[in-house]
Amino acid sequence: MTTEQEVLQLREELEYYKSIVFNMSSPIIPSIVPKTIMVPVAGYIYRERFNNIETHVLSYIAEHREVENVIFDYTGVSTDDVSNFDFNELAIAISSLNSSMKLMGMRPIYVGFHPKLIQEIVRAGVHVEIETYQSFRSALQGLLHESNGKLK
Repeated sequence: MTTEQEVLQLREELEYYKSIVFNMSSPIIPSIVPKTIMVPVAGYIYRERFNNIETHVLSYIAEHREVENVIFDYTGVSTDDVSNFDFNELAIAISSLNSSMKLMGMRPIYVGFHPKLIQEIVRAGVHVEIETYQSFRSALQGLLHESNGKLK
């Protein structure tokens, strides 16, 4: 194998692994609550990854029109995980994600924000109007309670 062929093969492998990481960075999990999905967000957050999450979720929603509720779970994100992502920028990115979801007719719900992360977003001075719950469980309980009320 020539050096050029080896470089080409390595580039192809790199692209393959990038696509795997892209798909794994924003898993979409159907919920036991009808018409609801969860998107766990964990680990290091940076602009490109955040954009990938938004793109992946919007594509999923376009293909699964029955979905009405999207729960973004930030339990696995600490302030260290967003150290290179300006908190002001993070608040704007979350606001943008929220707007995109609403324009698609979705109800975006956010859970599991670390208290220090919330402090930093508030200190950044950006006002973000989003629906939040303390945990994934409490969000599901709220949705179940609402759906039971609609059934009566």
